[in-house]
Amino acid sequence: MLWEQKKEKLVNHLEELAAGDVCLAFSGGVDSSLLLYLAARAAADRGSKLYALTFDTNLHPRTDMEAARRTAAEAGVPLRVIPVDELAELPQIRRNPPDRCYLCKKLLFGRALEEAGRLGAETVLEGTNADDLDQYRPGIRAVRELGIRSPLADAGFTKAEVRRFAGELGIGTAERPSSPCMATRLPYGARIDEEVLKRLEQAENALRELGFGQVRARLHGEILRLEVEPEEIPRAAEKAGKIRQALKNLKFPYITLDLEGFCSGSMDRKITPPIP
Repeated sequence: MLWEQKKEKLVNHLEELAAGDVCLAFSGGVDSSLLLYLAARAAADRGSKLYALTFDTNLHPRTDMEAARRTAAEAGVPLRVIPVDELAELPQIRRNPPDRCYLCKKLLFGRALEEAGRLGAETVLEGTNADDLDQYRPGIRAVRELGIRSPLADAGFTKAEVRRFAGELGIGTAERPSSPCMATRLPYGARIDEEVLKRLEQAENALRELGFGQVRARLHGEILRLEVEPEEIPRAAEKAGKIRQALKNLKFPYITLDLEGFCSGSMDRKITPPIP
């Protein structure tokens, strides 16, 4: 399918979904930001309303909330913040089971549906893209079970195509690095501790302040494994002293640099097959 036709397919799909009022599960990342702008345009054309729903949780980076507020304001879309404490409401995820994402998404999108009901919105959207369908994403099962719509995946948009379209529209988050749940920084079976997650988030922020974009700080017991983009590995090695200095107060006994580089879902390598 030609690029212009693919974009038109997504736009037309959102026009159909915006026949009534719509809620969008909005993280502030590039996927949901593209949907925000396109759905806002579709809602305006159809005379319906669009609401952006952002979850305030203990398991997501604080920068997500900042990005969500900023992008929603720029798009002129009302932002409704839904506080959720997953660890309190789902104590079974404290040990980070392989289906953690399914359990969390079931809780979060259940809340989104409740909010949509209060607002009178007929449809709830979320930002799964076509690439996600080929990876281990247990949360997609929860999305499908609850009847949440995934326009990007439906239109076959890959992550690269999402970024391309967002860039064409001048959306500020077009090149924003992906920012998944902080529990993905721990191996399955490791205890999820809020203080540890905050230290891991601080480690990633420190790497970004040193000029690295897409990064992960993953903890294996006492070993902190740092992931940067493969082409950035030589520069990370050169900056080893500065990295060590930046992380010295975070109390990680051992710090390593992953020579394979950044890999989304690297904690899922022993889990097969992907969620269909």
